[in-house]
Amino acid sequence: MKPSINEIQKDVVRFLNENLPKHFTYHNIKHTLYVYEKAIHIANKEKVNSQDIALLKIAALYHDIGFTKSHLEHEKASCEIAKKQLKNYGYSKEDIHTICGMIMATKIPQSPKNLLEQILADADLEYLATSKYLKTSTSLYQELLHFNPDLSEDDWIDIQIKFIKNHRYHTSYCKRYKTFRKNKNLALLESTT
Repeated sequence: MKPSINEIQKDVVRFLNENLPKHFTYHNIKHTLYVYEKAIHIANKEKVNSQDIALLKIAALYHDIGFTKSHLEHEKASCEIAKKQLKNYGYSKEDIHTICGMIMATKIPQSPKNLLEQILADADLEYLATSKYLKTSTSLYQELLHFNPDLSEDDWIDIQIKFIKNHRYHTSYCKRYKTFRKNKNLALLESTT
């Protein structure tokens, strides 16, 4: 019998606690659980059925687990970990394929192919359209400094401005309710340059 989503969540959190390096100040358990909550919220707004929401929840939990292996191609590593663990949990190849599709849809630049992939992609970058954007962005900057100690704050701001200008939400809900706030954050960034 398959474990409950709560049991899988506990397993993923334990795995991240035991295996995720401390320099991941953004891609950590807090981010994983945030994306999990936002994915559920967006899915409900998009009127997704409960069976698909169950798969979406699992994809959200596993979407960044690959950072325990490497920050490069972490989505691919996330799928490899998910495939192994979900097979042991009794998930079908078809469900695992759907879950990995959602995980891969978070890869930048995002190119989701269906609604579930759009939802996880939007949930992963939902923070761009929040009042906590600057705080969250700072956590990501601190993480990137570990890999590139020469990255200046000015360069980081330029990277963020370019990223937000090129970013588009995919779901109807996020297009309608998140784009305005994201653009306010963009204007805030542009005012600092």
